[in-house]
Amino acid sequence: MTSARRKAYGGEGAPYARPSATSTTTVRRARSAPYVFLLPATILFALFFALPIGYAVWLSLHKVQVKGLGLGSGARTEVWAGLENYTDSLTDSELLDGALRVLGYGAIVVPVMLGLALLFALMLDTDRVRLAPVTRLAIFLPYAIPGVVAAMLWGFLYLPDVSPFYFVLDKLGMPQPDLLDGGPLYVALSNIAVWGGTGFNMIVIYTSLRAIPAEVHEAAKLDGATPLQTALRIKIPMVVPSLVLTFFFSIIATLQVFSEPTTLKPLTNSVSTTWSPLMKVYQDAFGKGDIHSAAATAVIIALVTLALSFGFLRAANSRTKQEAAQ
Repeated sequence: MTSARRKAYGGEGAPYARPSATSTTTVRRARSAPYVFLLPATILFALFFALPIGYAVWLSLHKVQVKGLGLGSGARTEVWAGLENYTDSLTDSELLDGALRVLGYGAIVVPVMLGLALLFALMLDTDRVRLAPVTRLAIFLPYAIPGVVAAMLWGFLYLPDVSPFYFVLDKLGMPQPDLLDGGPLYVALSNIAVWGGTGFNMIVIYTSLRAIPAEVHEAAKLDGATPLQTALRIKIPMVVPSLVLTFFFSIIATLQVFSEPTTLKPLTNSVSTTWSPLMKVYQDAFGKGDIHSAAATAVIIALVTLALSFGFLRAANSRTKQEAAQ
């Protein structure tokens, strides 16, 4: 039995023929196509994220040195400061007080907002709910309102002279608490954040609930599980990743609170210019004109946010792996 004759090297249809220039060019284009599509996003990221972050770090490592009275050309020069700005920021009592206020604010906002979002999502996921699209839109709609507009709206509702709530309480002879002073101020600010953020978190959790296979619900009904038992033992455990995601977003938003206290500040003396860490950054940069100290504080806030986010996600991932192993 004779073997098949091999075609000449480079001949047409030869199994070991040398690739043509056209096919090589096609392969190169195919390999470079993903990088071409990523190029616009990479350029935008470098211009609007990487460069500003790098410039903020550079500013935080410098300071302005004033010679004499600081008048005339060359009297104010930018010199290397090292970690001096970071040391001053970390030992600043106003920053530490602002961080404590934000912790108290977050202790109210995060659990209440996520609890309401989970409750609304579970209610909308039931078969008995009526007008689900309208209800879902009504819950989500406050998220579409800008934070400054929402803060102004609630701010006027908090003012005793113009608020309809205070008018009703006065007619009923009930006490009229001052929500813009002392401890109630935390409740007033938290209410704005909860009102605006619950809808977004509800949509995330509700989407995860709708992704649960119908067979799971049918099996629960066949086992005689009530809607409450189904929600506690099946739905909530299956949407834990969505709860982790919403908790992660809520923590970041809490650490970066700025619009609500800044908008309410003209309405009350209880909100200082450094009520939150970001407000202190704004005050240092545009109030005092010390952009270098403001940059150092901003970098510290970013590092704290990154550390908390990374630590929480790592803990959540390790717990998920342990549960999967069991």
